[in-house]
Amino acid sequence: MTNPNPFRYFKTSPEVIRLAVMMYVRFPLSLRNVEDLLHERGIEVSYETVRAWWNRFGPLFAAEIRKKRVQQQRAYSNWRWHLDEVFVRINGENHYLWRAVDHEGEVLEAYVTKKRDRRAALRFMKKAMKRYGRPRVIVTDRLRSYRAAMKVIGNADRQETGRWLNNRVENSHQPFRRRERAMLRFRSTKTLQKFASVHSSIHNYFNQECHLYNRQTFKLNRTAVLDAWRQLAA
Repeated sequence: MTNPNPFRYFKTSPEVIRLAVMMYVRFPLSLRNVEDLLHERGIEVSYETVRAWWNRFGPLFAAEIRKKRVQQQRAYSNWRWHLDEVFVRINGENHYLWRAVDHEGEVLEAYVTKKRDRRAALRFMKKAMKRYGRPRVIVTDRLRSYRAAMKVIGNADRQETGRWLNNRVENSHQPFRRRERAMLRFRSTKTLQKFASVHSSIHNYFNQECHLYNRQTFKLNRTAVLDAWRQLAA
């Protein structure tokens, strides 16, 4: 039995919905910015419609992307992960966004907690390992919660800490921080968790690392990714 078409109750074409979701999640744009850009293309929708589209289809697209990437990454050795956490203020209170990044810069997992103690680190690491398997080496900062959680899991001997060793995951926070400023921060942990997960998957999808290729190869890869994006949830 085939899955029902997720666009079946929408009058707008799937191409326009995919474009709006991609523009809002991928780039540091506000909902009204996306509305204006669509208007320039002759598409009349309100910013509330863009909000409804990303809330409904963003997780759907991200889940499909994540499913394909998990299948690909499980075929290769997870030899090094980088873990880090950043604080995010929600209604005046600090929350923590934990992120796991592999040795190639792919964001594996994003998880939101109110604290950054051993219990929070343990939940985050178990969630990432359940999906992607166990890595050979885990690079972290000197937060003691990581060490305590790894002792519970039984891989404390795989931890590495050191100055500049975790720059890969530190740099991976920058796209999310740009989106956070464009959105004027978040209102709830549920919204933060939802957007962080969707943003991580879509950012991975379009991150072609153009500095590693010549211009012609980069253009071919970019075209292939855009063609594949247009087929999501088709």
